[in-house]
This record gives sequence, structure tokens and C-alpha cells, in this order.
Amino acid sequence: MPSTPSTPAAPARGPRATAADTVLTGARVRTLDPDRPWAEAVAVKDGRIAAVGGAADVRDWRGPGTEIIDLAGATLVPGLTDGHSHPVWGVEMATGLDLSTVRDLPELRDRLAAAARALPPGGWLTGWGLDHNVFGGRPVHRDLIEDALGGAPAFLRLYDGHSALVSGRALDAAGITGPRAFAQRASVVCDDGGRPTGHLVEHAAMDLVLPAMPRPSAADRRARLLALLTEMAAAGLTGAHVMDLEHADVPELLAGVEADGHLPVRLRIAPWCMPGIDTDGLDHLVALQRLAGRHWRIGGVKFFMDGTVEGGTAWLERPDCHGQGTDAFWPDPAAYTAAVHHLDRAGVRTATHAIGDAAVRHVLDTVELLPTGRPGARLRHRIEHIETVPDSQLPRFAHLGVAASMQPTHTHYTRADHTDAWSRRVGAERAGRAWRCRDLRDAGAVLVLGSDWPIAHHDPRQVLATARLRRPAGRPDVDPVTPGQALTGLMALEGMTSHAALAAGEEAEAGRIAPGYRADLTALAADPVTAPADEVATAPVRLTMTGGHVTHRAER
Repeated sequence: MPSTPSTPAAPARGPRATAADTVLTGARVRTLDPDRPWAEAVAVKDGRIAAVGGAADVRDWRGPGTEIIDLAGATLVPGLTDGHSHPVWGVEMATGLDLSTVRDLPELRDRLAAAARALPPGGWLTGWGLDHNVFGGRPVHRDLIEDALGGAPAFLRLYDGHSALVSGRALDAAGITGPRAFAQRASVVCDDGGRPTGHLVEHAAMDLVLPAMPRPSAADRRARLLALLTEMAAAGLTGAHVMDLEHADVPELLAGVEADGHLPVRLRIAPWCMPGIDTDGLDHLVALQRLAGRHWRIGGVKFFMDGTVEGGTAWLERPDCHGQGTDAFWPDPAAYTAAVHHLDRAGVRTATHAIGDAAVRHVLDTVELLPTGRPGARLRHRIEHIETVPDSQLPRFAHLGVAASMQPTHTHYTRADHTDAWSRRVGAERAGRAWRCRDLRDAGAVLVLGSDWPIAHHDPRQVLATARLRRPAGRPDVDPVTPGQALTGLMALEGMTSHAALAAGEEAEAGRIAPGYRADLTALAADPVTAPADEVATAPVRLTMTGGHVTHRAER
């Protein structure tokens, strides 16, 4: 392990914590604090960092009830934050078969047939994570799987989370017999005779089936959420920017968890704002911002400016190879702009899903039209995903103060040779400017990194590694996707710490290890900045702490 860079001796900063709750020592503390980049020990009291210093300072921080934790040479960094995740909604999305490892249609049919045989009478077959590439370029159609299901109703989410393949029995149960009209860009895909193919594109279309499906109980949702958050903490996560509020009872669910203990991961939740919303609806979203607990809060609002490339619903400046992709998710893009401006006047930050180049441009145009002369200046709004963007738009992020939120592990669904479904759909020129993480950082943008779980795995170590490798960790045989967009180790770490804090407006209390900041901390056996990226992806997590509470501790 590389040694800690030498720094001049300095006294511990901040008030002396003579009765600290916890002292972390024996660490290489990478603080991301420009005033003191390195330290050896940290004192924690009342959920905040009380002092940062050297090994000799520890004796001054101890009291009768202080717990001393020796990190045995681990690298301690600000708590890793997933900048885009769906942990609450995701426990319902990620139900049934995990199809993310299926690579072709025969394998899919075999998996479905085995699962169908195990179903109880009347049971539904559900699955998630299904890669569009499985269909080998053929249209997504229920005829490809129907005979493998044995007559069972099936609802299979594709990996993008914006589309699903459902069986004939499922369509019948939901009363879907033909095309439907929606207030947002969504469709029940039908054949030339008007018969549904089973391919449902975007949330409004998928939601037609959900009432006919069995739903988990409140107790089951709570248990699964706690299990997931505990698993996330064990991987080193201390926080997540949650990009949905799918059910109105989520605040009640989280409050109930905190009544009995602590959330293992700090959650910052942005409820959705959909086309057709009126002023009362927008004011309701503003009112929701008051809801908070100890380790969760409503913070911001999530929009969709488009859908996905594979579904043909990304908003592109030029059509995709099927002649699709020229429409915004909001049928009236000006209504989106008005909604963002309404929320901005109320002091609410927004995050907008924008994958295609036209969608990205429109969001930037919307922010550019915001007034800048009011007290407090412009809020930092953000754009999620940004899968393809031209050179002309890159400097606008920094100029307008818009944060770029990107998910490095999404590149796993594409191939360097552009033979995957995503690349074929947008064409070589746009695929060549895909996921421009490095270009955005070099242009001065705030760049927050995340997983988009359950679209990709939530493990932050994989996100950190893939941001540097542009290929799956541990797979040197796989060619990297647009390798020129690789981040440095420090840039990747900042994307899940200091830049995540900037994107949320929390830079005064999160994203660095300094007195007064939240005691959200992650200790890894390898330095995430200097260790080889493949090693970072599997580095043991020695300790995770959220709000001063140890949420994971490795066995010694």
C-alpha cells in the first residue's frame, strides 16, 4: 500500500473533542479538505466530525464513553454517496427473476420455462434487468417467449427501467386490448392489426398492468428496504440521491424505520413531476420539501425530458435509425420550462432525466432563461444521464451552474465496436460522443456519479472503478467504451463525495472530512484514488459510518 504523503505537522483542527463518541484512528485519512488534505485520526461527536488530526491527538479526544476504532491502515474518505438511485421503488422493481445475466433468447426462454414450472397456481412470473441485446435486433414481442411461459401471466422489466415485455395473459388481466393515449410520451406497442405486442414503453404504459399484479405488503417492503440499505452500507455507501417518490406512503415508511432505529444509508429524495401537472400540483411538490427525518429528507424534484434510446423515446436532434426519437417526453416542452421556473422561484432544485442531445439542450435552455439577479443567485439544477451530447453544449454546464449526473456502469450495456442495441440505434457519430464524463469535468462541470440501481448494481466501488476503466472491472478482455472519457481516481472519488455534495447544495456539511461536517465516512482497504481500478472494485470495506452511527464494520 502506498505510504501517506508527508505533510507538515499540524494541530488538530476544530474544538477539542474531549468526550468524543467515537474516535477513528490508524487510518490514512484522505479528507478532500484543501486546508488539510491528509490526517491520521478523526473524532466524532453527536453525528458530526468534531476534530481531525494525527495519532497523537487521539489521547486528547477520549472520554469514559469514547469508542476507539483502529482502522489498521485503511484509507478513510468522505462517505460515498450514490448520486442517482432508486432504493425504495427499486425493491419493488427488482422482484422475481434477475435477468441481467441473460445473454440470448434461448437462455431467456429456458429461464422463463423453469420459473413458470415452479409457479403456484395463478401465480405471476416477474423479472427485471432484461437486456435489449438479448433479442438480437428483433422487435421486442411476446411471441418470442409466450410458449415458454406455460400460460402464466408475466411482467418482465427491461434493464432501462422504462419498458417491459408482458405476456398475453398479463395483457388480458390488465384489460389491454389495443393502443392507448397518454398525457406523456408512452405507448402500448401494437402490430399492424392493432394487437398489443406485449412491449410497453415508458411508465404510463407499464402502470396499466400494475393494478392486476400482486403487491408486496408494507411489512415486506420495509424488510426488503432495510436489507437492501444494509447491503449498500456494507459496500461502502453512506448516502443516496433517490430519484423518485413512487408511493405517497414512503415518508411514513421511513419515519417508521427511524422510530425503531437508524437508516443505514442517508436518503435525499426527489419526487417526480410529470406532464399535465397544474399549479396546485407544483405547490404540493414545494410543500413536500418540508418532510424530513434524521437520515432522510425530501430534497428537490425529478423531471423527465425524454425516455431511453433503446425504447425509441430519447429526444434526439436527428431521428435514430428507426426514424424515432424526435419527440420530448413532455408533449409541450414549454410546459416543462414553466414548471421548472415555478419550482426555482420557490427555491426548489430540480433534476431532469435527459439522455438525448435535444433533451440536454432544452434543459440547459430552460436554466439559461432563469433570472439571476435575485438574492442567493441561481440554484444549482442538474441533468441526469446525458448519454450523448455534442461539443457545443459542454461548456454550458459550468457556465450555467448545472450539475452533470452520470452513471459509469451504464456503459456495460454498450460495446466498443458499436454492435450493441444502443449504439446501432443512435448511429456511430452519436455513439462516439457517449457518456462524456471526462469532457464535462475538463469543461469545469460539477460531475456527480451514481449507479441508477436497480438499472445497474449499487456497489459504489464498481462505479468508481468503471469511471476510470470504461469497461467492467475485472474484465481486461473487454474493450473500453470511449476510453478517452475515463476519469482519474481523484475525479471519480470526488464524483461520489465532494461533487455529490455540490450537486445537492450540501457542500457546507458534506463531501469532505473536516470539523463540523457530517460524520458520513467510508474506510476502504485500498486507496480509491491511487490503487489500480480493478483492485478498487473489490477492495474490502473496513467501516461505513452514517451520521456518526457505524452501519458496517468488517470482521477482524
